[in-house]
Amino acid sequence: MSAQQHYSVKVYPYSSDWSMEFEKEKERLLEILASYVVTIEHTGSTSIPNQDAKPIIDIFAAVHTLLDEQTYGNLLSNSGYRYIETGMTGRHFFVKEHAGARTHHLHIFPLDGFYERNELLFRDYLRAHPDFVKEYGELKRSLAEQYHSDPDGYTRGKTAFIQRVVDLARTERGLPLQNVWED
Repeated sequence: MSAQQHYSVKVYPYSSDWSMEFEKEKERLLEILASYVVTIEHTGSTSIPNQDAKPIIDIFAAVHTLLDEQTYGNLLSNSGYRYIETGMTGRHFFVKEHAGARTHHLHIFPLDGFYERNELLFRDYLRAHPDFVKEYGELKRSLAEQYHSDPDGYTRGKTAFIQRVVDLARTERGLPLQNVWED
């Protein structure tokens, strides 16, 4: 069972509050993880102006050396974050919830290759191409209706669009193409 399967899919109109919430959370995380973190980036749909989204703030933190999840878990234990095992290698994933709903996703990665991650390339490409933002919003609203109680189906439904945009972004930057799904 996926770590996402306990909640329904709801897509909301863009809110400028999302970037303000990210900035507040970034400050909190920098205080907690200061000696480890090199940079913190706002990712996901809440980081793209005018993009409809599930109201979860996605945060990517880069560290010089990726330590075990317990090191970060101990540091984050009093901040509301808990570690979630995803099976993905080369990262640690923490979630923060309020009243049973996820509010923040924190991904911790090594700095090496951080700015070539598909998620950051996707974000930057959409920020630079508002026509894709509109198309993605329409797709997300349609999929949220179709898969309202199936977050994994919702995510799968977005794959072709995300792959197309990531391919455009990687080509534009002269990077080799790669599958958006990690092994």
